[in-house]
Amino acid sequence: MKKLFAEALGTMVLVLMGCGSAVFFGCESGSAQVLAVAFAFGLSVIAMAYTIGNISGCHINPAITLGVWLSKRMKGSEAIGYMVAQCIGAIVGSAIIYALTSTGSYGPSTATGANGFGEGQLVQALIAEVVFTFIFVLVVLGSTDSKKGAGNLAGLAIGLSLVLVHIVCIPLTGTSVNPARSLGPALFAGGSNLAQLWVFIVAPMIGGAIAAGVWKIFSCEKCEK
Repeated sequence: MKKLFAEALGTMVLVLMGCGSAVFFGCESGSAQVLAVAFAFGLSVIAMAYTIGNISGCHINPAITLGVWLSKRMKGSEAIGYMVAQCIGAIVGSAIIYALTSTGSYGPSTATGANGFGEGQLVQALIAEVVFTFIFVLVVLGSTDSKKGAGNLAGLAIGLSLVLVHIVCIPLTGTSVNPARSLGPALFAGGSNLAQLWVFIVAPMIGGAIAAGVWKIFSCEKCEK
């Protein structure tokens, strides 16, 4: 139960800080705003990695949990519990953003930091989310590997890789690479964001699964001989 609470709390912080920065700073005004949002997501991961990493591993992302499970680092029942907790945390984080935007000088507002893409950009969005999630989860699996990992520097490597992913992917989809991160904001945004939510659930999970397969090859001791 402690692990599940940690995952929910960590995901709540990620959504609150990351999506909150997107809501209050915006991502369409210039490169400075994009960088601010990218670092908000990355720094949130770094902060949580060194806060709850020793408790739950700080997945705070169903795609990462899937990759970890496929890498046989956790049981299937535990993975399901993690994913549920992450989604709950994301919804709570989005609820806080909604409360802030609808009751203050920003409200009433429908801005939630939800992911989305324009008409005719479905294929582009799918490719982007699969590829960038693959890269991100591969970094996670590699840096946290018990034999080949980065040890205490893993949290920093993971957070900075998320910053990098956001810098490139924000103009394309707003960057999900995390189904839970997309779920919470989409529920409050509704409309086209909710209709497109399946993309930001399916594509990251595919990317996470591919990353697990690639890391399995990298970590195979027989393949090194």
